[in-house]
Amino acid sequence: MLICPVCQSPLQVSAKIFRCTLNHSFDIAKEGYVNLHIVQHKKSKNPGDTPQAVQARREFLSAGHYAPFRTAVADIVHKLQAGVVMDIGCGEGYYTQALTAQTQVLGLDIAKSAVQIAAKADKNKRVCWLVGTSSALPVASGSVNVCTSLFSPLPKQEIYRVLDVSGVLLVAVAAPRHLYAVREALFGTVIEHSPDKYLDVLAPEFVLTDRQQITVPMQLDNQSLRQLIAMTPYAYKATAERRAWLERQESFEAVGEFCVMLFKKTVMVEYY
Repeated sequence: MLICPVCQSPLQVSAKIFRCTLNHSFDIAKEGYVNLHIVQHKKSKNPGDTPQAVQARREFLSAGHYAPFRTAVADIVHKLQAGVVMDIGCGEGYYTQALTAQTQVLGLDIAKSAVQIAAKADKNKRVCWLVGTSSALPVASGSVNVCTSLFSPLPKQEIYRVLDVSGVLLVAVAAPRHLYAVREALFGTVIEHSPDKYLDVLAPEFVLTDRQQITVPMQLDNQSLRQLIAMTPYAYKATAERRAWLERQESFEAVGEFCVMLFKKTVMVEYY
């Protein structure tokens, strides 16, 4: 189902190389991923999250702080009984790995350093790991049953294109009071998140069919608190003084609140 990012013809794999009919070729890296992010699609030399943010997120998530959210998302996807799932913006693969039960899974991210970590950690090679841009998904039209976007980009037209006629989109975003205490400490004034805005963002191509909120209380030690700050946009949006104060705290109570929404693909004009 993979297509060439240069000419959009199908890719075939042989001897650890993906190649299309026009002879564009892409090597499978030693870690087990393939880089389909071509220079024509790049807006910077190293797009996506910084290696520092990727490492902080990996360490924070590996400690299990968001495990209840991960389990809830995996349960929802498994109940959909999808044959092919594509996780857009997969990062270092923490959530993607949980989606693999009896399902073919593709994980795509624009950050090469994140996909390298994900592929290396995937000892059983249960996921097809891809470096690529969500604005031009290297996947054939109508070849995916479920797309997931967990705190990640929502390239609406591309998601619509790759999903089959009964395709489902799972979107996870911050609920109104997600990490409220952390944001209050860093910024003083807090504006609550607005998950409902995504209903308008995704209309009319997608219509909401279900939603739920998942709440995860956390007692963070200093190390986990620093990792949480470093893996979010808070790291560069807060003032140096406020960030330094928060990073000195030996322990901190925080609550993760996640809004998970399911959308179905509507029948309308095809994208080309």
